[in-house]
Amino acid sequence: SELIKPYLGCKYKLTEVPRSLIFYMSKHSGPVNEIQWCPVREHSHMLLSASMDKTIKVWDAVDTGCCLSTYSCHSCAVRAARWSSCGRRILSGGFDSMLHLTDVETGKQIFSSKNEFRISALKFHPTETNIFICGGFSPEVKAWDVRTSKALRVYKAAVQQTLDILFLPEGREFLTSTDAVSRDSADRTVIAWDFQSAAKISNQIFHERYTCPSLTLHPKESVFVAQTNGNYMALFSAQRPYRINKKKRYEGHKVEGFAVGCEFSPDGTLLVTGSSDGKVFFYNYHTARIIRTLSAHKEACVSAIFHPVLPSLLATCDWAGEIKVWQ
Repeated sequence: SELIKPYLGCKYKLTEVPRSLIFYMSKHSGPVNEIQWCPVREHSHMLLSASMDKTIKVWDAVDTGCCLSTYSCHSCAVRAARWSSCGRRILSGGFDSMLHLTDVETGKQIFSSKNEFRISALKFHPTETNIFICGGFSPEVKAWDVRTSKALRVYKAAVQQTLDILFLPEGREFLTSTDAVSRDSADRTVIAWDFQSAAKISNQIFHERYTCPSLTLHPKESVFVAQTNGNYMALFSAQRPYRINKKKRYEGHKVEGFAVGCEFSPDGTLLVTGSSDGKVFFYNYHTARIIRTLSAHKEACVSAIFHPVLPSLLATCDWAGEIKVWQ
């Protein structure tokens, strides 16, 4: 993309809140569950989307707003899809319990594997690029190796469902958020794992009686944020024992049972989240105050993500199957 080229050599500048709609993309016929910019900076004009309409799409979301490819390898809703670090492959998992690794150019599956459970979360390891973690409607979370198409390790959580997975820096530890909230206890809501040994490090991280549909890591500081079904985002240390910051709470948006994603801007100054009422909320990370809200969608906005290279470019998606790009 000619638009991205001038920014490749220079440091990311300050993020501002986007004000105007650039592209409106509506080729999906069902809710969009997840969107992700391509992690290869030179190819970061490409946006990946996974939808309940059983498809994955790749868009040119910087220059044209056109759909570049559609992949229809799943027989049920696609709940999770991730770019590989090289940007040439897409890993996807869905409610058909299938895992697919798809070659972006040819559209062929490099590997396909039937999992024992419906998949709701996938994350590649941050340094071991052939390894990913998969979770879903099961007490187990699994680490897979794409070279062997086999599960390497199993992490047993004694819960019913994994909602999200977050690797901590360097990938030696990772977190899972689960549906384990009972009337008398909120342990196991967020669990920290040792990646190599599959041992549980802690399940006493979050004590409120809310599930956390999504987790996100700060790009510069050793902290992470958990989106909660209590209509607020909680801030935690990413170092053991992962203490919650009781002085900061990011509230004002609505979650209401949707898997609403949240993310930091690349410079770490803003925290952005969707909202079940279709709005996008921008919080000052340091003060936890709302800087601005954007009336982005009519249906629930489940994801809002800043572009990794272009300052202040934001993609959002919603429960009506729409994707929008703002600047």
